[in-house]
Amino acid sequence: MKIAIPTGDWASVAGHAGKARRWFIYDLDGVVAGDALPAAARVELGKEEILHHFTDDRPHPLDGVALVVAGSAGDGFLRHMKKRGTDVLLTGESDPATALAKILAGEALPDQRFDVTTTLCKVRDLFSRH
Repeated sequence: MKIAIPTGDWASVAGHAGKARRWFIYDLDGVVAGDALPAAARVELGKEEILHHFTDDRPHPLDGVALVVAGSAGDGFLRHMKKRGTDVLLTGESDPATALAKILAGEALPDQRFDVTTTLCKVRDLFSRH
């Protein structure tokens, strides 16, 4: 299973996943709780590939990802990813490795942090094409 995590600084879990340009991609096939986490592939999206604007008319660098773990995301992003066959898990955990270790161990992640941009996106998403 591949898990994608948006990041703004290549160190922490970012909020507002739909506008994220930088992503960690973890390929967890064969990894179980207690195993060392594999190194993440770093993906930097071009402006036309940012999921907030992407129209699904061509392949995307995040194709094949089963789960996105992010600090926040709007309803439009959640619907868009669901159409793409990807689940989204929102969390307040800021460390990507800690989030993945908890997921692999079957532990609950902390609730997501308040993000005012998510509230604004909820209004905008009422009119979204996704």
